[in-house]
Amino acid sequence: MHIAQNPLSVEVTLPREDVALIKVQGYLDVDTATEFQHHLANQLHHGRRHFLLDLSAVPFMDSSGMNIILRVYQQVREMPGSVHVISPTPAVRRILDLTGVSITVPVSQSAEEALERVDRGPQTPDGPEPPAQSEM
Repeated sequence: MHIAQNPLSVEVTLPREDVALIKVQGYLDVDTATEFQHHLANQLHHGRRHFLLDLSAVPFMDSSGMNIILRVYQQVREMPGSVHVISPTPAVRRILDLTGVSITVPVSQSAEEALERVDRGPQTPDGPEPPAQSEM
């Protein structure tokens, strides 16, 4: 039984003026989605355009969490800005893949990799084809 005793912990750091690194810990579901949304809205209000969402400590995410990620993605896309998911747990990655969210929102293994993607600008999210790796 899921009891709301799994509080959501959200830690925000600013690697750059327009970039928010948001580390989420706990269940990202209908009980905690509003809190997560408030953190994102606050960062948008303060002019952040790029969101790095570290989901490495999120054991479970339902459609509420996914919808918030997609909503912020749609909002920042027009700025232009970006949203990147960092190190999702296997369960969360499965949800992102099954729903197609990982096709729209790039998934990175680290904050550094996500920042590199921010620097490269808008690209296809699933385009991890750096020229240097084409050689075997």
